[in-house]
Amino acid sequence: MNLPLPPDYLAERRILRRRVSFWRIAAVAAVIAALVAGGLRLSGSGSPSTLTPHIARLTFEGLITGDRDSLKLVRKLEDSQAAAVLVVIDSPGGTASGAERLHDALRRLSAKKPTVAVVGTLAASGGYIAALGTEQIVAQGNALLGSIGVILQFPNFTKLLDTVGVKMEEVKSSPLKGAPSGFEPTSPEARAALAFVVEDSYAWFKALVKDRRGLTDEQVARVADGRIYSGRQSLELHLVDRLGGEREAIDWLEREKNVAKGLPVRDWKSSKNALERLGLESLSAAVVEALGLDRLARLVEQGASFAEARMLDGLLSIWHLDGAE
Repeated sequence: MNLPLPPDYLAERRILRRRVSFWRIAAVAAVIAALVAGGLRLSGSGSPSTLTPHIARLTFEGLITGDRDSLKLVRKLEDSQAAAVLVVIDSPGGTASGAERLHDALRRLSAKKPTVAVVGTLAASGGYIAALGTEQIVAQGNALLGSIGVILQFPNFTKLLDTVGVKMEEVKSSPLKGAPSGFEPTSPEARAALAFVVEDSYAWFKALVKDRRGLTDEQVARVADGRIYSGRQSLELHLVDRLGGEREAIDWLEREKNVAKGLPVRDWKSSKNALERLGLESLSAAVVEALGLDRLARLVEQGASFAEARMLDGLLSIWHLDGAE
C-alpha cells in the first residue's frame, strides 16, 4: 500500500528541482559564454582592433630592444579600426638596432594612420629615434630629449686578472677576431675598428634626425653632440613640434588630420606580462620571490636603468646617469 507523500516533502522536491534546473541553465550559459569568448580571442574579435573608431594609445617605457611583441602590436594597429595613434614614449633608449626596428615599424604605421609621439618625461637616444618614426612630436616643457649619439661599452678585466694571477690564452684567426675581449688591453687597431662601426651608426642617426626634422647640416651639428635638452630647448632647436601632452596631441590630430572629435582613447598593450617575457611564467610565486625574480620582473615592467640592464649587447643608443640608482 502506497502512502501519500507529505506535502512538505513534495514542496522541498519542487524547490530542489528548480534549483537544479537553474544551475544547469547557468552552467550551459557559462560554457556558451566561454566558447564565444574563446572564439573571439582566436579570431581577434572583441579586441581594440575591432571596436568602433578610437584613438589608440601605444606606450613604450624603459629600454627599447625592438622585441617581437612590440613590433607585432604596431603591425596589428596598421589594420585596426583606430583612427589615429598616440605613441607615448618614456625611454632612455636601448640598442641601436632595436630602436631602428621600432622606428621603421612606426614609419610603416604612419603611412596608414596619423601618429603623434607624446613625451612626458624622457625620449633620449633610442627613445628619440622611436619618436622620429611618428608624424608629430609633442613634449612637456620639462621632458628630456635628444642624446643623439651611439656608444659601445665593454669591460676590461686586465688588472683584476693580474691581481689574482689569471691569464686568458687564446688562438684566433686574426688579430681583430673577438676584439675587444676584456681580458687584455684593447689594441689601437681594435679600437679603431670599433670606432669605425660607431661612426657609421652615428652618421645614420644624424642623417635620420636631419631628414625627419628637416634640419640643415649646421643645425644637426649643433644638437648631435650627445647632450640632452629640455622640451622647451628642444622646441627652439626644432627637435619637437610643440609643447604639451596628450590633449595637445589630440587637438593636432583633430585640426590637422581631420580625426573626428570626441573619440575615446584606448590603450593597446601586449598580452604578455613581465614574467612571460622573461620566460618565467611557469614558476610558482614562492620560487619567483625566493630567487628575487619578482624584482627583475618589476624592472622589466617599469624600465630598468642602464646600470641594471647590462644584458644589452652591441651598439647602444641610450642615455643614462653613471652611478644612478
